[in-house]
Amino acid sequence: MIIDLRSDTVTLPTPEMKEAMFNAKVGDDVFQDDEAVNELEALSAEMFGKEASIFCPSGTMTNQIGIKIHANSPGELICDELSHVYKYEGGGIGFNSGLATKLIKGTAGQITAAQIEAAINPDDIHFPESQLVSLENTCNKGGGTFYELDELKKIRTLCTEKGLKLHLDGARLFNALVEADYSAKDIGAQFDTISICLSKGLGAPVGSLLLGTKTDIKKARRIRKLFGGGMRQAGYLAAAGTYALKNNIERLKEDHKRAKYLGAALNGLSYVKTVLPVITNIVIFEVVQNIDFNVLIQKLAEQNIKVVPFGPQQIRLVTHLNFTDEMLEETIKSLKSLS
Repeated sequence: MIIDLRSDTVTLPTPEMKEAMFNAKVGDDVFQDDEAVNELEALSAEMFGKEASIFCPSGTMTNQIGIKIHANSPGELICDELSHVYKYEGGGIGFNSGLATKLIKGTAGQITAAQIEAAINPDDIHFPESQLVSLENTCNKGGGTFYELDELKKIRTLCTEKGLKLHLDGARLFNALVEADYSAKDIGAQFDTISICLSKGLGAPVGSLLLGTKTDIKKARRIRKLFGGGMRQAGYLAAAGTYALKNNIERLKEDHKRAKYLGAALNGLSYVKTVLPVITNIVIFEVVQNIDFNVLIQKLAEQNIKVVPFGPQQIRLVTHLNFTDEMLEETIKSLKSLS
């Protein structure tokens, strides 16, 4: 038995999802006549109370399109220093949109309205114009943390007052929605554009969505074509996304429960220095300095447990659709055996 905790991107479609894919009514999505894609886009837009949506191959693409439709180079994007759009998207902010990036040191990947206000550049020709803010909810590098709605509303108000656009990297947004006391429509009301990923905890094999106004999504469609993201009979993939949105959201709580068990099991082990608070489905722990954390990763691999390094002396485990209670027990046994 292989236990893969490297990411929630390793999930495989369930038999029911495969059946939905097999029965998809498809066409040519570049001509916008793929019924399954159109259904997914309409469903996702309605969920968040947005006017329109566009289906793309990846979350990096939806984030980069979302940033580009708001950008007017030269300018600047404001985000937390741990943001995926900054750290893990290949320098796309500068390359694709011609923007500088103003980084804020937040708390576990979360920034406040006050911090954003302090980061806005003055109207001075020596500085790039502050044009948009990007938030990440949940924050991967922060350990799966999510924002409180009150803070999001403060950030929305500030951005409106200062004329800034507000984009959400919601790669794991549904993990936040099942834990927080707000709804998809609550989130939709705060952001100009929202990127959501279908191929993480929701279990679809491929795809992300960008949500926004009809005007923004029309522009996004042009940029998607420019980026090489126009797909033809994409409905076979979109049908998996529709199935995921209709069936796989509430079950994310199971992933969170198993992640918390893993975090509790790690606390107190001899090789563990600290465990970040486990909020959703991401477990990050730091290894004591006198132990090579790469050796621990290798020892786990020898027991058929796959994990990834996540920084100096840090290891990440991510629970997901295909991680069962049996696998949880086996993983905890292996972790304890290394102590």
